[in-house]
Amino acid sequence: MSQQHSVSTSRATVRVLAAPDSWIESDAVDQCHQVAALDGMIHVAGMPDLHPGKGAPIGAAMLSSVLYPLLVGSDIGCGIAVFPFRLKRVVPERLAGRFPDLDEPVGPAVLDGIDIPGGYAEQLGTLGRGNHFVELARVDEVRHAGHAARLGLAAGDTVLIVHSGSRGLGQRILRAHTEQHGAGPAADPAAYLTAHDEAVRWGHLNRRLMAGRVADALGAELGEPVTDVCHNSVEVRSGLDRHGEHADGLYLHRKGAAPGDGQDVLIAGTRGTHSFLVAGHAGPEAGHSVAHGAGRKMSRADALRRGKAKHRVEELRRTAVGSLVVCGDRQLLFEEAPTAYKRIEQVIGDLVTHGLATPIVSTLPLVTYKTAELGTRPGGRR
Repeated sequence: MSQQHSVSTSRATVRVLAAPDSWIESDAVDQCHQVAALDGMIHVAGMPDLHPGKGAPIGAAMLSSVLYPLLVGSDIGCGIAVFPFRLKRVVPERLAGRFPDLDEPVGPAVLDGIDIPGGYAEQLGTLGRGNHFVELARVDEVRHAGHAARLGLAAGDTVLIVHSGSRGLGQRILRAHTEQHGAGPAADPAAYLTAHDEAVRWGHLNRRLMAGRVADALGAELGEPVTDVCHNSVEVRSGLDRHGEHADGLYLHRKGAAPGDGQDVLIAGTRGTHSFLVAGHAGPEAGHSVAHGAGRKMSRADALRRGKAKHRVEELRRTAVGSLVVCGDRQLLFEEAPTAYKRIEQVIGDLVTHGLATPIVSTLPLVTYKTAELGTRPGGRR
């Protein structure tokens, strides 16, 4: 189902920023309206990658006078970083076999002297499953020369894209809330925000550690990230309340939506399509946000069922663009197949049409890492 609309309710406005022919499921729109009915909600903005989530839409920015931890979810601080990544020779077939096992955390020696947010060291340096990935990619096309020069990027450059979050730390924070308050508001917003900010910092550190691990394993020179922006978060900011009056201390929740007010954001495609680095300039109608990726159009169960009927495992390890996929989990290969996602070009086009972002460069995957191949681990374990 595709639709574009702006609706005012007695409590909040809902705006889905997608073209009429974009793939937006009615269930996702329904979830936006359910969120709009929450106490204190002012505005819900659906991104062009909007899709249904567990209890709340994914690809949405939600402004409220009340803080709702469930609208951020468990993977607090999940985001995408892009690192300049200089290699002497780029041979994907050779590099794919040299990726480190990012399911194994870094050792204590690596963390010596590092201030670990939340004191949570158990999973540092690990990727996680689901849609998380580490990708060696090539800058394919420069879309805006000025912005690309500002970031030091040119066609043909190699970059490392890291998409991950706060792992068990974020899960622990959300569980501490839901065990007492379910889907309700934060009883102590200041305490939640303190824990939330620790998880956001943890996610940034985790992405840098993984980039360093991959650079060491591949013999690459790692640069400072040109962007590292999280898309599961909440920030305190001022804005207009539902009476149109200025208000301070409002909560802007983002679930699968990246800050789009003056930030450079990598909007991920799939392991078999382009991704796009954009300059965001979104205003209040869009919740000061932009999309974070292509957005799922199939549930994981549907992708698994349809994929097994249509594809062989070997077909999913080399994509239509010639890139390689490192993934020892057969089920994850099907669940994360490119066909399970919406068209990234449509998502970017919708952002441009609504004046929310300017494309800077497109990237094309060379090697996408999901989880280590079974043979690379002690005992072949998964």
